Amino acid sequence: MKKLKAAALRYDTKKENAPRLVAKGEGKTAQNIIKIAELNDLPIKKDEDLIELLSNVALDKEVPDALYKAVAEVFSFVYKVSRKKE
Repeated sequence: MKKLKAAALRYDTKKENAPRLVAKGEGKTAQNIIKIAELNDLPIKKDEDLIELLSNVALDKEVPDALYKAVAEVFSFVYKVSRKKE
């Protein structure tokens, strides 16, 4: 059975040039990341392939150019979900 994995991204367009990886982990850490997102009413998108790619990014570093397209899809999802809640 696969271990649960999770990651969290932040993108402050006023302070950063690209999204930044602010949390990542597996097992209990992944559960905590998801729980914190749920408690803060943050959108959650399941994307195992992207999680695997993000696992190679250092914490608190901007997402590399090669992952922009995949990350843009996540932010598009977040935007759509957020608009539905308004």
